Formats: sequence, structure tokens, C-alpha cells
Amino acid sequence: MSYITATTLEDALTALTAGPASIIAGGTDWFPAQGDCHFDGTLIDISRLTDLRGVSRTDTGWRIGAATTWTDIIKADLPPAFNGLKLAAREVGSVQIQNTGTIAGNLCNASPAADGVPPLLTLDAGVELTSPHGTRQMPLHAFLQGVRKTDRAADEILTAIHIPDLPNGSMGSFVKLGARKYLVISIVMVAAVIENDNGNVGAVRIAVGSCSAAAKRLHMLERSLA
Repeated sequence: MSYITATTLEDALTALTAGPASIIAGGTDWFPAQGDCHFDGTLIDISRLTDLRGVSRTDTGWRIGAATTWTDIIKADLPPAFNGLKLAAREVGSVQIQNTGTIAGNLCNASPAADGVPPLLTLDAGVELTSPHGTRQMPLHAFLQGVRKTDRAADEILTAIHIPDLPNGSMGSFVKLGARKYLVISIVMVAAVIENDNGNVGAVRIAVGSCSAAAKRLHMLERSLA
């Protein structure tokens, strides 16, 4: 196995196209998934790419860098619509895992029980994928294609998550049911964002996880509640 610590995104992309390779930042999903299997490829660590870490404001919404940790998200100054994402961040493993695990790793792992996915779906999140040929963006629901399956090509790195502005008064939340209180894989989880329209439900977004091969928005329920 070869281990490469990338210092630039270009270095990471070059190493990725050179042969069989896996990308890690925190590695909190990747390493346990290997079990007793021997990995003969190249491991590319992007955790030192500062351009891929942090939460920032854009002209149309918010950008979360791929290597942003769950602790970064918990500490970020975000609108109330992001409360569900913050609550989910506190449910991701232990504090040590939250300090190391990244939001992009949670998405690329594509587990049906990934805590970060339902709240991101309610925020209408999209992903940014970068390859040597350029950058493309797509909705998160299209990126996640099933259990451990995504639309990421072999020469692409998920570089950021983009979230459009939500109306003022939007509030988010997240609830997770597990076999115990902490450090548990979800039995089911629900995220919601509700827009307050003078005390009424103006618009609502609801997503569930651990209920199907990939987390899903409940559009019919949203329309009924509105």
C-alpha cells in the first residue's frame, strides 16, 4: 500500500488518476470498512487541504468544504435552518470521531444510516465534484444511488457541499432512534426544515434515513403538512 498526503488539490487528483486509489480525510468510515482485507492500492489523504475545510458564505447560500469535520459544523455560526444538521453532527459517533470524521466522508461512504444525509436533503444540498477535467455539481439526492453507491467517478474528488439560501424564519431539527442513547447506528432518523409563515407552516421539507437504500425526502407528506 502507498500512502500519500496531498498538499494541493492538483496533487491529489494526479495521484488519483495514476492507479487504484482511495481518498480519506478522517478515515473514520474507510478504515473500519476494510476489516481483515488487504488493501494494495494507494491511499490519498486530503485532510491537509485547507481549501477543502470550513463553512463559508457565498452569494447564493453556503459552502461546506469536503474536509470539514463534524466538530467544525457544530461550532459554525449558521442560521436556525441548519439546526438539524448541527443536531445530526452531535450524533456522529463519539467526540473523537466528530473531531476527525468529515462531512464528505459521510456522504461518499453512502450508508443508508449516515446521520448527515437527511438534514442535508432538507437543506436542498448539492455536491461539487472535481476531476482533472473540471468541476460539476449535482443534487445530493442524485449523487446517492444506493447502499455504498454514489455517482462519483473514479477520477473525481467530492470537494464541497453547496446549500442555497433558505427563507428567513426557517427552522431545522433532527431526531434519531437507536438501540441506545449514544454511539449507535440509527434504526430510523428524521430531519425537517419548516418555514414559519406568521405562525403557520409556509413550506416544509422532511427526510428520513435508515428506511431504504438511501435517505429520502417525503414529498407527499410535505405537501400535506403545508
